[in-house]
Amino acid sequence: MVVPFLNSAIVYASLFAFMALGLTLTYLTTKVPNFAYGSFVTIGIYTAYTMWKVNRINPYNASFVAFLIAAVSAAVMYLAVLRPLANRGSSLVSLMIATFGVDIGFIGIFGIYTDYLRARYVLIDTKSFFQLQADFNLGGVPGLVYVAPTLLALLTLGLYILLTRTKFGVAMRASVENPSLSRILGINVERVYLISWMLAGGFAGLAGSLYTLWLPGGTSTGSDLIVEIFAASILGGLTSIFGAILGGLVIGGSEIVVGTDLTVGFGAFGTGLLAAILLLAGVFLWRNRRRGRARLVGGVSFVLGVYVLLEAISGVALDPLVPGLVNGFGAEAIAYQRAVPLLIMVGALLVLPKGLVSINLRRILRWEERK
Repeated sequence: MVVPFLNSAIVYASLFAFMALGLTLTYLTTKVPNFAYGSFVTIGIYTAYTMWKVNRINPYNASFVAFLIAAVSAAVMYLAVLRPLANRGSSLVSLMIATFGVDIGFIGIFGIYTDYLRARYVLIDTKSFFQLQADFNLGGVPGLVYVAPTLLALLTLGLYILLTRTKFGVAMRASVENPSLSRILGINVERVYLISWMLAGGFAGLAGSLYTLWLPGGTSTGSDLIVEIFAASILGGLTSIFGAILGGLVIGGSEIVVGTDLTVGFGAFGTGLLAAILLLAGVFLWRNRRRGRARLVGGVSFVLGVYVLLEAISGVALDPLVPGLVNGFGAEAIAYQRAVPLLIMVGALLVLPKGLVSINLRRILRWEERK
């Protein structure tokens, strides 16, 4: 039996992987947290909205146009704002504040644009609209459930080939790791940075276009998502492209799955499974991590797992925690859904300060063999 909200988890995770990937690309080049990145997502949202409402072109086809417009917007931001400020010696804080200013400017532009759409085409939902009813169905399942993860897989493969099998990929990695030496070797670092920013903006625009097929949109939708996008990028390691994809999958999927389960409940079996995961994680962290911080997290995880398991088995409710996990906390829990990815990010970083990309699977496997 398919979990009812599994489709949402698949789509949301895939879209956040796109977004986190782009944010990581902008950080790799300028080393500046780009708080205007969410506006590139909004550009994709309104490109899809306009092409569907005015021309009846579905968001799948509109995604190509959204990619281009968002890519050009990102290039303009880099060339007109960040690069001139960086060349004049502006500090990291100044550059970061500049991205805030650009984001505010984008929101103003979106407001003007939506007013134009309302006056020109008599559209009443330009400021805030429901998901676009433009998707196809395959086997009773919305098409985006198939398209989003497939597109992400193809993009991941394409990036791997680009970064490891092409001259531009080698130049890009060299420019990120050592810009000064790359310039000496004749690499046009500024051009590499510009293309990276265009790709980053394009990924955001693509995600925004597909976003309209699943969720409502508005002038501040992308900006509202920026905290979760940052959480995904940071969880992946912030400086790892493929780590960003993994972080986006974890953050996007967990927000839907855990958020929904907090509302309707995990059930007795699900709560027992959660307790078992906490126990195993606690034992693993305690036995395999020498750092006191990781051991502390492991100890807390083990104690919490024991507490949840004992209370679930005994049926004695000492507090609302375990009954809420079993039967759900009700619709009120939806208000805290966006806290889930932040908690996951904080918990993961306490154990893995460099993010998920720092997990050494070979070392873990070797440790298992020694056992």
